[in-house]
Amino acid sequence: MRRFFASIATSTPRTLGVLVVLIAAIVTVAVKGFALTVFGALALFFVLWWTFLFAVLPLGNQAEADPGRLVPGQDPGAPAQPRLREKALLTTLAAAVALFLAVSVFPLARL
Repeated sequence: MRRFFASIATSTPRTLGVLVVLIAAIVTVAVKGFALTVFGALALFFVLWWTFLFAVLPLGNQAEADPGRLVPGQDPGAPAQPRLREKALLTTLAAAVALFLAVSVFPLARL
């Protein structure tokens, strides 16, 4: 699965393009399938995405092991390779699952 995310997240513009397409598809399904408004679907998705981001950020982080690569003022516990583009994709998928679970369980029509 990590390879799949890494292949999509090869550059920032490509990752942003994939994210825009994914979010548009998620919001479209929420609006058409669950009778949410566009604003309501985007707002709920944003809150879920932001919450899941903080859960996903620490996954797979390893501190820089080479002291020669540390720059002055850098925290020695900072991740060597944070892989933020991959984590943005993972966060988007996790938030989409949570959104669809929430709208299927709770009566949020016309939110």
